[in-house]
Amino acid sequence: MKRGEDHRRPASTASRRALLLTSAAALGATTVPNHLFAEASAARGALARSSQGMVTSPHELASEAGREVLRAGGNAIEAAIAVNATLCVTYPHFCGLGGDAFMIISDAKGNGVTLSGIGQAGAKLPQDGRAIPVRGPGSAITAAAAVDTWDQAFEFSRRRWGGRQSWKDLFKHAVAHAADGFPLTPSQRFWANFRANEIGQWPDIVRVFTADGRIPDVGETFRQPDLARTLSLLAENGARDFYEGDLAQRIARGLQRAGSPLTAEDLARTRARNETALRVPYRGGELISLRPPTQGITTLEIMGILDRFDLGSVPEGSADYYHLLVEAVKRAFVDRNRYIADPDFVDVPVNRLLSESHLEAQARAIDRRRAAPWPQVFKTGDTVFIGAVDRWGNCVSLLQTIYFDWGSGVVAGDTGILWHNRGAAFSVDAGSINLLRPGKRPFHTLNPGMYLRDGRPRLLYGTQGADGQQQTLSAVLTRLIDYRMDPLTALARPRFLLGRTFSDSRDSLKLELDAGQDVFAELKARGHEISPIPAQSPLAGHPGAIRIEDDGSFVGAHDPRSDGLALGL
Repeated sequence: MKRGEDHRRPASTASRRALLLTSAAALGATTVPNHLFAEASAARGALARSSQGMVTSPHELASEAGREVLRAGGNAIEAAIAVNATLCVTYPHFCGLGGDAFMIISDAKGNGVTLSGIGQAGAKLPQDGRAIPVRGPGSAITAAAAVDTWDQAFEFSRRRWGGRQSWKDLFKHAVAHAADGFPLTPSQRFWANFRANEIGQWPDIVRVFTADGRIPDVGETFRQPDLARTLSLLAENGARDFYEGDLAQRIARGLQRAGSPLTAEDLARTRARNETALRVPYRGGELISLRPPTQGITTLEIMGILDRFDLGSVPEGSADYYHLLVEAVKRAFVDRNRYIADPDFVDVPVNRLLSESHLEAQARAIDRRRAAPWPQVFKTGDTVFIGAVDRWGNCVSLLQTIYFDWGSGVVAGDTGILWHNRGAAFSVDAGSINLLRPGKRPFHTLNPGMYLRDGRPRLLYGTQGADGQQQTLSAVLTRLIDYRMDPLTALARPRFLLGRTFSDSRDSLKLELDAGQDVFAELKARGHEISPIPAQSPLAGHPGAIRIEDDGSFVGAHDPRSDGLALGL
């Protein structure tokens, strides 16, 4: 079935009921059938090599958009923007214009910046004291900073890297795929099925992302004509149209009609922040990430703890290996939940958390034979990772998100923009460091990263997966750095996820089945509560990585659990 304008009619009650009956019945309350995991993993990645430039993303069409920019002489920033704009179309369940974005930008010599694009809470928030809902207009209470992040990066490209690509040209693939359609991905189908019990209650999702209440099939042509028009306006008028122009007014009206408290004034105040990166030594190099309120500091703390252990003497994939990683995650997560919030509103002891003395103490507290208890709170969310490196060695590590899969479930009027629900990361508890306040930035799980050696970028990396991001990165980075695996091998190896997930409410250690029964048995004997998940599970995240070799060439891959791949020139 070809999908055009007519699929956007509000679905009838009967069709919504059909959606629930046909798609939700098999899912149950806490489990996902293995065949859906297999469907979501249908598109496998590949190892890419190049000496001229490379991009990686979770969707082939988006990676191709970035490669075309590099082929035309564009730089890594220009390629990353083209990739991200395309992903806003082809991966709408995980990212979009109505979300936030984060970039680490560096030239070949290690000179660069971080851009932290976090939309602040609205100035006119409800004062009823009720808990913040995780979906609906009550969760759409923070502005969206992704587009301003692109804008600032684009200006940096022009000023510092001599960028010559036009802003408009960077959107041509995104506009075309939104208008003409693209084959619906296994990932979009998987997450629509996964949320089938809820989608019928989100009229905007039914209107824009289903065919009169029916979840489209994998490969079915999927069009977003409203989003195509919005992208065309953004390409023609520039990024600030999203925040201060006619487009901003339309976005604000659409959100307010849906019941969101955000205003045009909130959009106009939105700016990404240009900040110095956080750094921690690791294996003779240096890992860098973003500042709070992101959890970049948490990934760095985990890796700083692991740097105190001789992983070279620990067999990769053994029970000893997983145990060390999990225990380091636990130590860092306790600090994260205690301290990480907007530093404009609370004191975040960044220097102490990454100090040698604290990391040493955290490492000494790990019992290598016994699991520590785990009473911590799980935070959910979804994201896309984009990596890009050009022929000059300039590189970008980028994450972009709408928080939960399908965000708030609210589309801003007729713009086609699905708004994020990052406001749900706030608390109304007066004692919480993430207490909701007007103008405050919410806690963010996103943390793209780079690894430098001798001051020069050697690895670009990042992942989808909220709480799972640091956990996934601990496995990916140790495999890339300590065990010198190529990116595809490192990404494909079994991974774990500690705590509650979308499909399992227990605070257990989820581990992919291909880790092996001996590993499961030994971890259980050490006190870990183990819950197996299928091999190559979407719950294990969708990381990507590009390695810059000693000779200046590039090797990259995207997770085989995703629909993406790395592409080189």
